[in-house]
Amino acid sequence: MKQNKPEKNINYIDQPITETLEKNFMPYAMSVIVSRAIPEIDGFKPSHRKILYTMYKMKLLKGARTKSANIVGQTMKLNPHGDQAIYATMVRLSRGNEALLLPYVDSKGNFGKITSRDMAFAAPRYTEAKLDEVCEELFKDIDKNTVDFVDNYDGSMQEPTLLPTTFPNILANPNKGIAVGMASNFPSFNLKELCEATIAFIQNPGVDITEIMPAPDFPTGGDLIHNKTDMHKIYDSGMGSFKIRGKIDYIKSENMLEITEIPYTTTVEQIIEKIVELIKAGRIKEINDIRDETDLKGLKIAIDLKRGTDHEKLISKLFKFTTLEDSFSCNMNLLINGRPRVLGIKAILMEWLLFRRNCITRSALFDIARLNEKLHLLYGLQKVLLDIDKAIRIIRETEQEKEVVPNLMLSFGIDEVQANYVADIRLRNLNKEYILNRVSEIEGLEEEIRKLDELSKNEKKIDKVIVKELQTTIKKYALPRKTRLISEHEVVQHVAEAHVEDYNLKVFFTAHNYLKKVTLVSLRSSGDHKIKEEDEILQEIDGTNKDEIIFFTNKCNAYKMRMHEIEDHKVSSLGVYLPNILELEPDEEVLYCVLTNDFKGFMIFGFENGKVARVPLEAYRTKTNRKKLVKAYGDEAKIVRMHYFEEEGDLTMVRESSKEIRAIVFNTSLITEKVTKNTRGIQVFRMKKGSIITALLKSEHHPFDDNEKYRITDIPKSGEELDPYEKLTLNRWIKV
Repeated sequence: MKQNKPEKNINYIDQPITETLEKNFMPYAMSVIVSRAIPEIDGFKPSHRKILYTMYKMKLLKGARTKSANIVGQTMKLNPHGDQAIYATMVRLSRGNEALLLPYVDSKGNFGKITSRDMAFAAPRYTEAKLDEVCEELFKDIDKNTVDFVDNYDGSMQEPTLLPTTFPNILANPNKGIAVGMASNFPSFNLKELCEATIAFIQNPGVDITEIMPAPDFPTGGDLIHNKTDMHKIYDSGMGSFKIRGKIDYIKSENMLEITEIPYTTTVEQIIEKIVELIKAGRIKEINDIRDETDLKGLKIAIDLKRGTDHEKLISKLFKFTTLEDSFSCNMNLLINGRPRVLGIKAILMEWLLFRRNCITRSALFDIARLNEKLHLLYGLQKVLLDIDKAIRIIRETEQEKEVVPNLMLSFGIDEVQANYVADIRLRNLNKEYILNRVSEIEGLEEEIRKLDELSKNEKKIDKVIVKELQTTIKKYALPRKTRLISEHEVVQHVAEAHVEDYNLKVFFTAHNYLKKVTLVSLRSSGDHKIKEEDEILQEIDGTNKDEIIFFTNKCNAYKMRMHEIEDHKVSSLGVYLPNILELEPDEEVLYCVLTNDFKGFMIFGFENGKVARVPLEAYRTKTNRKKLVKAYGDEAKIVRMHYFEEEGDLTMVRESSKEIRAIVFNTSLITEKVTKNTRGIQVFRMKKGSIITALLKSEHHPFDDNEKYRITDIPKSGEELDPYEKLTLNRWIKV
């Protein structure tokens, strides 16, 4: 007979969620911010610094290239995150990947390309690398105690907390990081402009940096649309955005476009896929073929044009509808003494200057200590110079080796370190000439120590050293700017109406969210409408091909499109399915649509709670071509119906309960207009418990014989009860 095992007692302990988050999540968040995702004042994240320092210790600054797999393996002594993560980080630092304006790794082999999403880099066993020459400036005097060192993860070796960069490397390369609750996105600046701006800032902190370093510079080139006011804001705050365009050339002899430079934020595949999508949607009809012809000579996208194409208009279309024109959002968030801070350019230069001054001071103090040690030995040797024969006699006549040093100390008044130095001199060097030559170094060492001591205590002299280092950096590593600057007035914007054929049309909107755009010519020559079973046409709207159409949905959103972006349909077709082209949420549907070209008139929204809101259509006009507007109308109560009015008109509102049906007729002028789109509206129908509004109609559509019976001239009102005949016809006209 089996015995049942006793059930274990499981104790559950209630824990406040805030306490659990603070105990478990906050340390993780801080670790990501401080030790992984946000760069520091030297311009590196820990993963970058570990790779470069490993390569430095492998003597890859001057030596030949070695296999990348070897570098990755050695780096794992400092970085326990795995070989794939280490190699992917190293790839981005390489010259071959072209992700950096100032590459740190001299690479050989396939390292992929930042401009390509699909071009995979080769495995580390096939590629080779060493440190690029510019890394001399990153590691200068690192062995002179210029920066702090800490133990690695297992305490077997030490690594630097920062690299003593001789120029503001934090601004020399693009750097992006996503932490927990914060992010960082640095643009890159031309090295020559950056160093010159830093020199100018050191000499005059009030200098206008934009005069020397007008805008960022990117490794992929392109054209930066330069707005001096916006750039000043970015430089001051460390936050903001600007637009970059690719480079497109028209080859007249072949009737084709060549794209040879693209914005840093996009890829060749993204651009080609978007252009193909536009061609399929019929929004671009001027292209015969598009090809990626990138090769060893560089990036190239070729676009064959149809005969008679206006290439300038097509180029403006490509800039508008693809990522050939893209925005770069700056977020200059970096760690200063372990704390994340968003700083402007001058503040970053100031922090770097403080850091670099400290490095130079520490280097000078290190050299002073080393020279003092040497000087101390020479002072002892100088005393021996007074009687070399005596020193030789002491060493020769001392019976025990261990007593040689004490005897020298006693005879010449020198300490143990000096005595050991004298005792270790080779016999052949125990002559006056050798000792005089060595002692003559004392004066030079004393002068050098004096200069170093003055340097370590004089900020102006330290700044002169920094300026000299920056000038050397310019001379050795400066390259011409890659990203060209163009002013806003030089940019030809795509104006859709200028390229769109204008004609009259009629739009049909159905209950199942199909939209049919039919030209009047096609409408006159067509038969019956084709719609799905159980579907019905809710709206018929007159308009033109240059109008904008606004779709209002049950999620209080509004979606905007231009009519020319929707293809023409035959009456015999179902039309376009709106949830697909508007990318609606799974349970979102369009309730109403409005065509306009001047945004005149207003929208009326009726809600179940008896409130009515009036919003000018102008509130839905946007400067940018935004597709989706959230909070397009109020969400306090369920929407019953919405209507568009070009001018004042009458509305009929119906309130139903289990006992009665009542109605009111009122003019839209009674409703106060609100500029805020999601206004709650004002109470128009007085509500009773258990009653709701079931209809809001334009009054000319209902079959009441006597409008005036239900008319009100002020609000709110309780309305008049419908007679039996009007109740019978209610269901029919509610659908209108």
